[in-house]
Amino acid sequence: MMKKITIVASMSIVLLTTACKTKDLKMKEDRKEFISNKKEVVYQVFTRLFGNTNTTNKPWGTIEENGVGKFNDFTDLALKEIKDLGVTYIWYTGVPHHALIRDYSAIGISNDDPEVVKGRAGSPYAVKDYYNVNPDLAVDPANRLAEFEALIARTHQAGLKLIIDIVPNHIARKYEGMNNPNGVRDFGADDDVTVESKRDNNFYYIPNTQFEIPDTDAPLNGEKNPLVDGSFKEFPAKWTGNGSRRAKPDRNDWYETVKVNYGIRPDGSKDFPELPAHFDKKSAQEHFDFWKDKDVPDSWKKFRDIALYWTDKGVDGFRYDMAEMVPYEFWSYMNAAIKVKNPSAFLLAEVYNPDEYRNYIRLGKMDYLYDKVETYDKLKDVIRGHSLPDGLSDIQHRMVDIEHHMLHFLDNHDEQRLASPEFAGTPEKGKPLMVVSTTISTSPTMIYFGQEVGESAAENAGFGTHSRTSIFDYVGVPAHQRWMNNGKFDGGQLSESEKSLREFYKRLLNFSLNSTALMGAFQELQSVNRDSSWGYDPGIYAFCRWSTTEKLIVVTNFSWLTTSTFELKIPSSIIRKWNLVDGTYELTDQLYQESKLTLNVTHGEGRIHVVIAPSESFIYKL
Repeated sequence: MMKKITIVASMSIVLLTTACKTKDLKMKEDRKEFISNKKEVVYQVFTRLFGNTNTTNKPWGTIEENGVGKFNDFTDLALKEIKDLGVTYIWYTGVPHHALIRDYSAIGISNDDPEVVKGRAGSPYAVKDYYNVNPDLAVDPANRLAEFEALIARTHQAGLKLIIDIVPNHIARKYEGMNNPNGVRDFGADDDVTVESKRDNNFYYIPNTQFEIPDTDAPLNGEKNPLVDGSFKEFPAKWTGNGSRRAKPDRNDWYETVKVNYGIRPDGSKDFPELPAHFDKKSAQEHFDFWKDKDVPDSWKKFRDIALYWTDKGVDGFRYDMAEMVPYEFWSYMNAAIKVKNPSAFLLAEVYNPDEYRNYIRLGKMDYLYDKVETYDKLKDVIRGHSLPDGLSDIQHRMVDIEHHMLHFLDNHDEQRLASPEFAGTPEKGKPLMVVSTTISTSPTMIYFGQEVGESAAENAGFGTHSRTSIFDYVGVPAHQRWMNNGKFDGGQLSESEKSLREFYKRLLNFSLNSTALMGAFQELQSVNRDSSWGYDPGIYAFCRWSTTEKLIVVTNFSWLTTSTFELKIPSSIIRKWNLVDGTYELTDQLYQESKLTLNVTHGEGRIHVVIAPSESFIYKL
C-alpha cells in the first residue's frame, strides 16, 4: 500500500526515494519531421454549457428551469477572448445529435426513452444521428445544422481551428439516421439478426432474446413520463457499448449504448485484412493506398463516411472516444482517408493502455493520445501528497520517442475538476501542475472551459454529481458564468483572485505558443539537485528546455506549505550544450517578468540562488 507523503520541508521527514535516472532526455534532431514548430493549445468546451447564463442549478432541472447554451453564444467576441487566452483549437464537445429527454417531434425527431438515457440532457457519447447536430444547441432546432455551419465559419474567422467528437465504439440504443446522405444505409439496417456476429453486421446480437432495462435509480428522478413503463423495445437484444453480452445490462454498464462491430469476432479474432510488417513506418498516403482495393467491414465504411462528411463541412479534426476499443487497423483505414483529404487534420484519441500507445500512433495514424495514465496521474498523485514529483523525469524517459504525441491536460469532461477538493483543492495549488503539464514536453496542451477561472464543480446537477461538471444535465458553470458576464466575456463578475488566475493561464499559454525551447530539448535537474542541494525540498521539481534560440530553466514548488530556498545546480552537461563560458548571466521569469535571477557559471558548472513560495513556479529565460 502506498503511504501518503505530505510535501513539506521538515528535517523529520524520511524520504524513501530512488535515484533519478541521469540519462539525457534531449530530443533528437532526426525527430523534427513530425514535430511542428510551435505548441498547440486545445480549449475544450462543453458546448451545451458554455453560453448558459442561468444560475438556478436545480438538480434534474429542465431547460426552462436551468437554461442551456447555444451555438450562437460563441460570438465573435467570445471567440476572440478564447483565442487571446492562448488557444489554437476549440474542441466543441457534444455536437453530434445524441439521445436526450425533450420533445422535438414537431421537427421529425422521435422521443427517447428515459430508461435508456443517462440524465435529462443525455450523454454526448450516445449519438443518435451522426449526420446532424444536437437540437438543444440551436436557437431554431429545425435549422440546427446551418447554425453549426455558421459557428464553423465564425471559428475560422477568429483565427481558430475546431474539432468535434466521433464515438466509433458505440452509438445510442435508439439510433435513427434521419439525415443520412443519399445512398447511406442506417446502422443495422442490413444486419442478419439471427446470429451473434457476422463481419458486415454493424452490431452484435443476443439472438431470440428481448432486451431488458437495467436495475437503476428511477429515470428522471421519478418524474412522470409516458415512455417510462419498465421496458424498451429491442429484439433481439444487442451487446452493450462497453462490451457486456447480457440482455439485461448492469447499472454500471454503458446501457444507453450498443457496441459497434468492426469485424472482431466474439472470440477476439479478426475478420479483416491486417497491415503488413513495417507499416508503422509508412505515411498516411501509403496506408490509404493499401486499403483502396481491400474489402473491409461495413462499419468501417460508415464511420469513414461520417468523418469525411464533417471534414467537408470544415471541421479541422476529431477527438475519438474510447479509441482503444476499436482495432487500430480501422484507424489506419479511416485516419488515412482523412489525412489524404486534409493533411493538417488534428486527430486526438482517448487511449489508456500504455502498451498500445505506439500501435495507435504509428499503425493507427493518430496524431495525439491522452497522456492520462502517465503524466496526468503522476501530477494528481503529487498534489494529493501520494508521490514525489521526481518520477516525472522517468515518464519523459519512457516516452521520449512518442512524447510529442501525448496530449497533456489536467481537466476535461471525464475527470474531477483541477480546483475541486477531490483533486488539487484550490486553483492556486493547481498552478504548478499547469506549468509542468504545459512546459515539460513538446506535446499539445489542453484546458477545459472554466479551468482558467478556478471552476470546482461543486454542484449536484442530478444524474451528475459534484467534482465533475455534469455532462448529463442542464446546469450552469458558476465560475465560467462570472467570466462570461451575461455575454460580455470580460470577466466582469470574477473575484480578484479569479481574474489573477485567468491572467496566469493567459501568460502561460501564450508564452508556450511562442517558445521555441518548448519544442526543443529536455533535461531534468532532479538527479543533480535532490540529494546535494540543501533546501531543495520534496515538493520541488526543476528541468531545462532549450532550442538554438532560447534557453529555459523551469522551477516549480508543489508544496502548499513551504517556501524553499536553495542553490539550484545546473550541471556541466547543460552548460556545455548551451555553450556558456564562466561568468554571470541574467535570467528573467517569463510568467511574471519582474522576477530576475543570476546564473553564475564557475569551472563549467552553474548555480542559481532560488527562493520559491508555496505553489509558485518560474520559467527563467537566459
